[in-house]
Amino acid sequence: MPSPEKIALVTGAGTGIGKQVALALMQGGFSVVLAGRRREPLEATAREGAATGVRSLVVTADVSDPVSVKALFARALEAFGRVDLLVNNAGVSSPAVPLEELSYEDWNKAIAINLSGVFLCTQEAFRIMKAQTPGGGRIINNGSIAATSPRPHAAAYAAAKHAVTGLTKAASLEGRRFNIACGQIDVGNAATDRTERMNTGVLQADGTLAVEPTMDARHVGSAVAYMASLPLDANVPFLTVMATTMPFIGRG
Repeated sequence: MPSPEKIALVTGAGTGIGKQVALALMQGGFSVVLAGRRREPLEATAREGAATGVRSLVVTADVSDPVSVKALFARALEAFGRVDLLVNNAGVSSPAVPLEELSYEDWNKAIAINLSGVFLCTQEAFRIMKAQTPGGGRIINNGSIAATSPRPHAAAYAAAKHAVTGLTKAASLEGRRFNIACGQIDVGNAATDRTERMNTGVLQADGTLAVEPTMDARHVGSAVAYMASLPLDANVPFLTVMATTMPFIGRG
């Protein structure tokens, strides 16, 4: 008898880490709801994953908008009937400026997408996972190593990612009685469009500029796929995957 279809929902699935996570999950047998703000990259991810033979669904959504998030999860339920896995990956950077020069608008944007978006999606996933049969599921948040150690001129991003860690812990605690496992992956210098500046030099804690090594983003996809492959009675609460020689431990 074939195993039941497993359904994952990945935010920010059109590019970068989200794309590699979605493809790795598809290779691992998950059917995937591909969510993001732009349809074209999502459709490209779907085409690339089609060879795996699993189903995918493209849904444009803004994770910072409660109405959009509700519509996203409603589409997932309509298409697949359940959600077994949520990967909260969608994120945005802020201008690299000193804390006192960061505009309130840029602060709010970073918090809305990087933190409130995780909360809104987690909230909808909890509602579905508690009600579905069989009950339960898994949530994996992209925390970034900024959740542990900030970079200079990244106050909003660091604040949001530190708060994601607290939300991961709260969701893990509240999910226990409902068979909902929650974990977090903290990523350091995965090679994407957002890390191209690492090749020319980025600001260090001592005020100097330095080139930083990066790693293939597919390693993040593999790590998330491992976390997702566990039965619900096992969980990875926190996992860090990073370019080996990047400045992180001690930030230097």
